[in-house]
Parts: sequence; structure tokens; C-alpha cells
Amino acid sequence: MSSLTLGNRIKSENVTIQASRLRPNTISSGHRACQGCGEALAARCAIDAAYEAANGKIILVNATGCLEVFSCATPENAWKIPWIHSLFGNAPAVASGVAAALSNQKRNDIRIIAQGGDGSTYDIGMGCLSGMFERNDDVLYICYDNQAYMNTGVQRSGATLPFTRTATTLPNSKYMGNDPQTGKNVPQIAMAHGIPYVATASIGHIHDLEQKIAKAVQINGARYVHIHVPCPLGWGFEPSKTVKIAKLAIKCGLFPLFEAENGKVTKSTPIDEVIAVDDYLKAQRRFAHLFSKSASPDPLSFLQKIADKNIEKYGLKKGISNE
Repeated sequence: MSSLTLGNRIKSENVTIQASRLRPNTISSGHRACQGCGEALAARCAIDAAYEAANGKIILVNATGCLEVFSCATPENAWKIPWIHSLFGNAPAVASGVAAALSNQKRNDIRIIAQGGDGSTYDIGMGCLSGMFERNDDVLYICYDNQAYMNTGVQRSGATLPFTRTATTLPNSKYMGNDPQTGKNVPQIAMAHGIPYVATASIGHIHDLEQKIAKAVQINGARYVHIHVPCPLGWGFEPSKTVKIAKLAIKCGLFPLFEAENGKVTKSTPIDEVIAVDDYLKAQRRFAHLFSKSASPDPLSFLQKIADKNIEKYGLKKGISNE
């Protein structure tokens, strides 16, 4: 993340909020996240950035899921800001209600953030989220995407990659893991609503994440930021490698970083060195079945085509950014 410990030789613009001794620490130590939890890291970075950008005036609505469970064990709570626990699927609706109440009180200085995992975002809460987008409610919604229902046992969600092994998509004679014909792309769905701001971010690029959250929290209307958060337990890798795995997802093109305003892509982040999708997949046990001696090469080709399409669509090769 870069810090100020090397004799203050690092330029201030290259230091993340997390590296500063003055960081807000909106989520405190003592929570129960797993070692190497990508969601815990992303939430700390995102909400600290939002807190600074909004001068400390934020209210957080949290859907049920991993983040809620490990950060709030009644009667204790790891959050140091106003925080509301909603049901699994209604965080966008609750946040919209909070925003409406504050607007009625003429409190336009307070920013409302709703957050949830991919299960509550892609599946259980999709209707509430679409309604929030359609009404253009003044709420920033953050999705922490670890590509499965991790809190309940690693079951498939609408964000699970094709051919992924989960507890409900075990490889069999018909499918090599998750059915490639299922799932959805919520950033694209958000863009289709024409809302003011949509962005993708990753804990593999902390500066980019902080900048997008800071920008989003200051925009009026409905906003959506989608953050890629690798899960050591559900994906099958060593906890110390969480950020490395996130970087590999960016470098191979399976997780493109971009921004969109009013339904159109306005900026993308080029990849310095494009790698093969195989290099990303091999690092995770959830894809081990794709590399067995008897495995068909078709799934790997399928996933590589997705990455190649992303690279072309968003102009991710160095020198051809959509900026």
C-alpha cells in the first residue's frame, strides 16, 4: 500500500489512506473475519475512503452476509460509524428509506452507503437494488464480490465464474463445475439503468479503489461500485496470497477495472502485463479439476475467451485505454 516509514521519501500522492497513521479506522480490530479475508480488507479501504471524502458524515446499511456476521456479534460491533443491519435482500431499500428521511429533514450533508456480498446483490436483493437504481435514489451501493455464498458453506451465486467448483456445483459427467450458461453481470445491469456512476474496483489496486469510492460518495443519485474480493477459504489458496490473487484476476482480464457514467464507459485501467487465464486459475483449488489429466481443454478456452473479450471491450491493453 506504500507507507511513510522509509524516511518520508514516498510522495504523498503515492500513499494510500490505509498507510496513514491518521486513517479513520471505520471498522476496528477485533472482528472475526478469516485470515486473509478479501472482504474485510476491501470494506476497511472503501469505508475509510468514503469517510474521508464525506468529512465523516456517513451512515452505513449492511446486508446480512459474511461482512455483517464477522463485524457484528450482538451486542458487540466492530464499526465506529452509524451502522444498520438489514435483511439479506433489502439493504438497498433500507438505505433508500434512510436517504429519504434525511432529505425530508434537509440533511443533505450526510451520505448513505449500502453494502452487501454478491449473494445479496446478484440474487436475493436484486429486485430492491434495481428499484433503487430505477428511482435514482441518493445512495452509494457497494458489492463485495467473492463469487459465492461463503458465509453459508460456499454455494454458487449469480456471480460465480463458469466451471467453478462450489458446494452446489460439483464437477460431474455433464458439467465441469458451474454451468457456463448461468449467472449475470451486475455492473452491466447497473449501467443499463443509466445511473450517474458505476465502477469496478479490486483490493489488488488499492489506490484505484480509494479514488473511485471517494468520487462515488460525492456524486448525487444512485451509484454502484463493484469490488473484487478473493476468499482464501472458498477459493482455496493461502491467506497470505489474497492481494496477489486479486492482482492476477486483473492481469488476465477476467476482472476489468473501469468507470461508467450515465450508462457509458468513461475510463478503464490498462493492464501493464497481460497474463494467461491459466495463471490465475491454477492458483486456486476451486479450479483444480480443470487441470487434471483427464480434463477437457474446453473450459479453459471458454474462460480465456471471456478475458480476451473484456480486454478488447474495455481497451485494457497498455496504450489503448478507453479513458
